[in-house]
Amino acid sequence: MLLGIEIGLDRPHLAEHLRVFSDIFLRLIKVIVAPLIIGTLVTGIAGHGNLRSMGRIGLKSLIYFEIVTTLALVIGLLAINITRAGEGLSVSGGHPDVAVQAQHQAPLRWDDFLLHIFPENIAKAVGENQILQVSVFAILFGIALARLSETKRAPMLRLCESLTDTMFSFTKIVMYFSPVGVGGAMAYTVGHLGVGVLLPLAKLLLTGYGALLAFILLVLLPIAWIARLPIGRFLKAIAEPATIAFGTSTSEAALPRAMEQMEALGVPRHIVAFVIPAGYSFNMDGSSLYLSLASIFVAQAAGIHLSWSEQLFMVFALMLTSKGVAGVPRAVLVVLLATASTFHLPTEPIFVILGIDALMDMARTSVNVIGNCLASAVIARWEGTVFES
Repeated sequence: MLLGIEIGLDRPHLAEHLRVFSDIFLRLIKVIVAPLIIGTLVTGIAGHGNLRSMGRIGLKSLIYFEIVTTLALVIGLLAINITRAGEGLSVSGGHPDVAVQAQHQAPLRWDDFLLHIFPENIAKAVGENQILQVSVFAILFGIALARLSETKRAPMLRLCESLTDTMFSFTKIVMYFSPVGVGGAMAYTVGHLGVGVLLPLAKLLLTGYGALLAFILLVLLPIAWIARLPIGRFLKAIAEPATIAFGTSTSEAALPRAMEQMEALGVPRHIVAFVIPAGYSFNMDGSSLYLSLASIFVAQAAGIHLSWSEQLFMVFALMLTSKGVAGVPRAVLVVLLATASTFHLPTEPIFVILGIDALMDMARTSVNVIGNCLASAVIARWEGTVFES
């Protein structure tokens, strides 16, 4: 990032040509999206989502996940509309036709949007990167797979699990190229727009951290209080997993310790074993908050005005497309690019966001881990577990 800024300042003519590296990175990310979403959603639902076999715990967990995730998305939406961090960043010059086309599109009606989310041809949806349609297909496919007998379900489930693991490995390979992509994006952006581009990025970073803090204080803390959890003991229990997540920017690194600490807190083992792993697919609070915030930042930076109804449609889309990519490095980039494609937003601001994504990733990953630990304790309390103060 720093090298890209330096090249953009000292060699702006050279920097103009370095955009090709960020475009290569974009293409590699885009090719991951559809198979990754299909694999993760199908395995997540078919492996965990059979409500008849999961019983009360599964149903309660899914209800809790969706409520809290929606609150996270809404807080991110409100935060970026208050600070309007993207308005000082004008990057639509790279592809003016995209911004103009998006700006002059007719307002999206609810019935058009509802029809648009259902695919008529899955190959066409994948080819056009209509990730919302891909997500709906994967959800329905996962539900259908979960309804089959174990003998019929197992081969397809193994195939989807293998696809998911392969795409995780594919993503890690692509991420080796991410420093080159980030450097090229920053060099082009600073060389093309000047050093003033860094101010909106600082505002976005502060907005993100402020929104995550607000989510902890206004959502997670009241939930813990309403559930009558021993808040002091809970904070002590999550301190180490949250620190691991912050330092590594990886939720998986904190998973073993998080499960161990929640069991030590008094959450029954069978609840810990289900809720926390399932939450890694369906309850990524920090990532969801940042996705709504970053999506509107992209629209603001491109000079595209989205009405509140369009923003709420975007939140609904993010509720679906953000599921199941928790194990992917820079998972929000994958979902953010898919969202930009669905809502006809330009991709240039996303490359600008790349410059601070590592700093944001630390905070949102910690919130993800805290949210999943709290979810296991709340479900345990909902099931009648008594925690000692």
